[in-house]
Amino acid sequence: MADWNETQRTQQGFGSVPRTGGELASGVTFDEGLRKHMLSIYNYMTSGVLLTGIVALLAARSGLTLVFASGPLMWLVALSPLAIVFAMSFGANRFSKGTLQVLFWSFATLMGLSMSTIFLVFTGGSIAATFFATAAAFAGLSLFGYTTKKDLSGWGSFLIMGVVGLLVAMLLNIWLQSPALMWAVSFIGVLIFAGLTAYDTQRLKREYSYYRGTEFAGKAIILGALSLYLDFINMFQFLLQFMGQRE
Repeated sequence: MADWNETQRTQQGFGSVPRTGGELASGVTFDEGLRKHMLSIYNYMTSGVLLTGIVALLAARSGLTLVFASGPLMWLVALSPLAIVFAMSFGANRFSKGTLQVLFWSFATLMGLSMSTIFLVFTGGSIAATFFATAAAFAGLSLFGYTTKKDLSGWGSFLIMGVVGLLVAMLLNIWLQSPALMWAVSFIGVLIFAGLTAYDTQRLKREYSYYRGTEFAGKAIILGALSLYLDFINMFQFLLQFMGQRE
């Protein structure tokens, strides 16, 4: 009996466009370049998170956290990372790749000093458990964003509006001091930054086709790492409100 499948393995099918060797090579080159690009982003992002964690732990254990835990210095440490984020976002075209690298590592260090205060509130064990839970969730969500065929671009405006709403609610709760609002903000915050993790991963994957082979490609890696870093850190901080055990 004839094996019809055997002939179909070598034929391209009626009406299909033949694939030339050049097209195949181009596709392979693109895929390899994309993997390298995304891996570079993940390496930067992971290194930044680890640097933040090490600085936070050392600052807490050395007593440095107590120096700036209150007073004007606290606001300087808390607001400096935000200033760097704005500088990197709006000055990316003017800054060199080297300058963006310095700003990124400075940002990660200052975030470590700022986040060292969590060791004054929560136990080390619960912080570690929350970190690994966040890492597992981040990995799964980022993998979904990278592999899914579904277009997530429609999530962007909705998620950004959610972040703005979170900021307003958090500022409002500084005055209200409502535990219920705090829990609501934390719950919604986890969901929003979980969505942003998948959305940003797909966005960065798509942007590679625009930046590859250009001078901006190296800058795009650092800016992409910053986006994923912010998703991870914010998801961790909101999740800590649920999983953290207070001292």
